[in-house]
Amino acid sequence: MNLNQNEWWENAQADSNAVILDVRTADEYNRGIIPGAVNIDIYKGQGFIDEVEKLDKTKNYYVYCAAGARSGQACNIMNQLGFANAYNLAGGITQWQGPVTAP
Repeated sequence: MNLNQNEWWENAQADSNAVILDVRTADEYNRGIIPGAVNIDIYKGQGFIDEVEKLDKTKNYYVYCAAGARSGQACNIMNQLGFANAYNLAGGITQWQGPVTAP
């Protein structure tokens, strides 16, 4: 599900069961992240799926990438793997107006 910045951030902050997931490359991740994000690079293909399958499916995942396309794909993959709640940040970190920190 695509959420705008405000919905995505407000929901993530209010959700005690939230995990913020950054699906960009390690280089992109190291340039700055949304606070609290964990990184699993979607470009790793099967490696991405293997890492995602280790995650707790009872959590709610707030997913982002640079522009929103990779994170949208990641949400679709996660839904197929049985994750009920994966929320895509529309526009990605490129359009993000919220806090950014070093990883």
